[in-house]
Amino acid sequence: MQSILELRHLRTLLAIRDTGNLTRAAERLFLTQSALSHQLRLLEEHFALPLVMRKSSPLKLTPAGDKLAQLADAILPQVAHAERAIAKLREGEAGQLRIAVECHTCFDWLMPAMDTFRTHWPEVELDIVSGFHADPVSLLYEDRADLAIISEVEDNPDIACLPLFSFDMVALLANDHPLTAKPRLEAADFATETLITYPVADEMLDLVKKVLKPAGIKPQRRTSELTVAILQLVASRRGIAALPRWSVQHYLEKGYVTARPITANGLIAELHVAVNKGREETAYVADFVQTMREVSVLNLPGVTLL
Repeated sequence: MQSILELRHLRTLLAIRDTGNLTRAAERLFLTQSALSHQLRLLEEHFALPLVMRKSSPLKLTPAGDKLAQLADAILPQVAHAERAIAKLREGEAGQLRIAVECHTCFDWLMPAMDTFRTHWPEVELDIVSGFHADPVSLLYEDRADLAIISEVEDNPDIACLPLFSFDMVALLANDHPLTAKPRLEAADFATETLITYPVADEMLDLVKKVLKPAGIKPQRRTSELTVAILQLVASRRGIAALPRWSVQHYLEKGYVTARPITANGLIAELHVAVNKGREETAYVADFVQTMREVSVLNLPGVTLL
């Protein structure tokens, strides 16, 4: 029997094992679900055995699938290590990666990604440009940053924008707030409330930009620098807020506050990476972007890769 097993097949099986879901596995691999299902079907036909228990929820691998996943666990890290080693021979092992962020919640997921990246490129100097920046892309022009994490794609021929992930924004309410009786919040529900936000421009607040402003709603406002302080104000009935679900999931599980979707379609926000054109091809920059994607999709609830 001629082997058709390729690295992409091993990555597919690991993605299915790790996510327990074909849709999320496809997103992780930048494939459509139909393409992933077709690839899986060809593998199963080749080995004449099922590789996935399709009736399990979450999906689990069969004993045959587990054997291939064990092979993937052994081989793929070696392949990644060899690819980085070759890139280091080509480009050098050292470099500098100064990161600018525009979102207050970025540090919640950025630090674990940085920790993983350091094991890949220990000689690359990682640094976060201090403070929050309303226009982090400008720091790229001024050579004060090498990479910016942004919420909207930059329309500039000198800037390369790379996708990270999208995520669900939820309204946060005190547990005894009357609005918790509603299955979701609409723009009008914010009209008589105090909206608690980070101290940033309205253009950086998805709730204001995408929901309230189009509806002509202008609630009273209050700001706080810290997520935990915003949640404390919400819990004390000083107002309501809208934050990424992944940034507050721990507090929701503890019952500290209550979350509700925003509008029938939900409020979806995005994060992207911006670098000066050409820098995206630098090996350690490309690896850092991929590491951010992989670490985030594995650890943050409600995240979908772009």
